[in-house]
Amino acid sequence: MSEARKTDLYELTMAMSYVREGMTEPATFSLFVRDLPPERGFLVAAGLEPALDYLSGFRIGPEDLDSFGKALGRPARDLVPLLGTAFKGEVRAVPEGTVVFANEPLLEVTAPLPVAQLVETYLLNLVNHQTAVASKAARCVLAAEARPVMDFSMRRTHGLAAGYEAARTGAVVGFAGTSNVDAAASLGLPAIGTMAHSYVEAFSSEEGAFRAFARAHPDHPVTFLVDTYDTDAGVRTAARVLKSHGTAAGSAVRLDSGNLGEQAVRARRILDSAGLTDVLIVASGGLDEYAVDRLVRAGAPIDVYAVGTRMGVSADAPYLDSAYKLVAYGGRPVMKLSSAKTTAPGAKQIFRSHGCSDVIALRSEQPGSGERPLMRPVMRNGRRVSEAPPLREARERFTADLAQLPPEARRITGPTAPRPAFSDRLKALSDQVRHRIESEILAPQRV
Repeated sequence: MSEARKTDLYELTMAMSYVREGMTEPATFSLFVRDLPPERGFLVAAGLEPALDYLSGFRIGPEDLDSFGKALGRPARDLVPLLGTAFKGEVRAVPEGTVVFANEPLLEVTAPLPVAQLVETYLLNLVNHQTAVASKAARCVLAAEARPVMDFSMRRTHGLAAGYEAARTGAVVGFAGTSNVDAAASLGLPAIGTMAHSYVEAFSSEEGAFRAFARAHPDHPVTFLVDTYDTDAGVRTAARVLKSHGTAAGSAVRLDSGNLGEQAVRARRILDSAGLTDVLIVASGGLDEYAVDRLVRAGAPIDVYAVGTRMGVSADAPYLDSAYKLVAYGGRPVMKLSSAKTTAPGAKQIFRSHGCSDVIALRSEQPGSGERPLMRPVMRNGRRVSEAPPLREARERFTADLAQLPPEARRITGPTAPRPAFSDRLKALSDQVRHRIESEILAPQRV
């Protein structure tokens, strides 16, 4: 299916009107999150690279005109002015892995008005979902306090594409690997997996299952799922098999149900008594940053955390209050004044100083002493400024930003997010545009 058709109908109805009215001058749209969800002290920007892939390939072909015509209930010939439309605009954005806050532009698109409008839905979908999941995953990494975290989310994400995105965004914030074979192969990530309860149940005994699994993977680390029947008995059986087969570095037992903290204590005792002090304990089963935080604070001897459903769907904050708003058209700054959804006019820049103290400014402004700009050009004339960077760059950027976050923003429970300031020039422009709207648009309507 053509990427151009993956849009909302109202984007198309507006684009057609713009073309009819000759409104094709450059427009700048800003994509941002109005307010952070509860229990979020920060967000992690993600989805930019897939968004640039989409924009690079955006083009309206003859087959799109047929689909557009059917959706609008009019002949395809009426849509001919859109034929051949491609994205030839500019994109400026914060790089993936950047820690961001409310009202900060994640990206800004500048292109002829109809085109900039048509790409809204797809861009919001990509950036909204991936930023939400990346932010959830980042909190899991925080809670684990340097213990490895793995992505086990694919089977319950909202579609296979969402599962791939969860694996990718997990890698951005430092996950150790993913169970998603496609994502691991495509993105160069460690593929990680163990066994299911069905595997154990298929054999006549738990020990028979463990021995068969070890024989199938000689000289490789193995992880035995030990809670199919009785967890303590399962750990003792796993220890017996691991001792007789020899343990490769990284071998583990996995706990997937019940009181994981208590079971981990008993499992560690059994393994250590068997001389298997190097065998790891992996925990899974409905985990998220809150559960991981509780286990870590309780001192549970868990070496690796596998997070799945709750991370992959960002269960406690499954969406962001994101928006894609027009901020300039034809060289004229514009803004929205509606209650609780006022926007700031003009193309923007974000300046950051130590401690993630941010100022949202106009694009034309220069950074002050000790400030650095976060937004950078990533696309010109519809082409990437440079090749897509490796995921490790985004991971390094996130790690550096995370270290700069104030402690209250890093808290798992009850965090307080920093609030960016607005520059004096941006505030002055907002006042000017507001006055123009009130005098030229609102005042005549009130007469």
